[in-house]
Amino acid sequence: MKLGVSMWSIVHEYQKGNMDVEKFIDLMHQNNVEGVELLDYFWKDKERELPRAVEKIKKYNMEIACYSISNDFVMPNEKEREKQIEYLKQGIDDAVIIGTNRLRVFSGNTKEGVTYEEGIKWIIECFKEVVKYAKQKNIILVLENHGLFAGKSQQVKEIIEKVASPNLRVTADTGNFFLVGEKPEEAVQNIKEYIQHVHFKDFKKSEPGKGYKGIGDVYYAGCVLGEGDVEMKKIIEILSGVDYKGYLAIEYEGKDPQIEGTIKSIEYVKKLLGGRKS
Repeated sequence: MKLGVSMWSIVHEYQKGNMDVEKFIDLMHQNNVEGVELLDYFWKDKERELPRAVEKIKKYNMEIACYSISNDFVMPNEKEREKQIEYLKQGIDDAVIIGTNRLRVFSGNTKEGVTYEEGIKWIIECFKEVVKYAKQKNIILVLENHGLFAGKSQQVKEIIEKVASPNLRVTADTGNFFLVGEKPEEAVQNIKEYIQHVHFKDFKKSEPGKGYKGIGDVYYAGCVLGEGDVEMKKIIEILSGVDYKGYLAIEYEGKDPQIEGTIKSIEYVKKLLGGRKS
């Protein structure tokens, strides 16, 4: 397993103007991180910034652990779904340019008047279309457990199995499972054979109204990895059992200053992995 960090970990610093993609890559290099996960959210001028990011990654002998977009296939209007398909195809093209074969994708968000059955139907139809293009470009789409259409491990599993393509696999987000009432280690166990990317994230139960609202009015807040309720060591054991060789991409979402919290999380994962080479 390899140590990575998602740029989402410092999103507030970016929003405040303190961080851009190149500065993030510099910071990760300074902390001996092997790979970074970049998101299309962070480009201000993609045509200019993307090639410079690629150049810096090569200079530091690092890797792009994954590239991430935020598609939404739960669109009642067919033309809107077609736009989302084109958006995902553009993400595939960008992943090729940036030098990774992993593209993190979503399923879709709930909409008023849209039933679960309708949303799932559209999600599966759209993925069946885009995996053809992903196969041509040698890109694996890694679906994150996120939201109510693909939040639970069984929902993710069913989407993967119904689309039935090796070019659609899973990003296991260890924190998000709490929000749908699942224990992360049990969820990872359920989908372990499909995992091709990991958002290594820690959450702890919080007071009502603080943090992220889960099913049944339960709230969870992000924290430094190792300080929350996710059984991080157990998850590594499960992944080792299926010979997972991909990235544990830290996604820090705590209240600490983000750079500080991310660095603390990096140090924790380094200790957790120890001398492991896999």
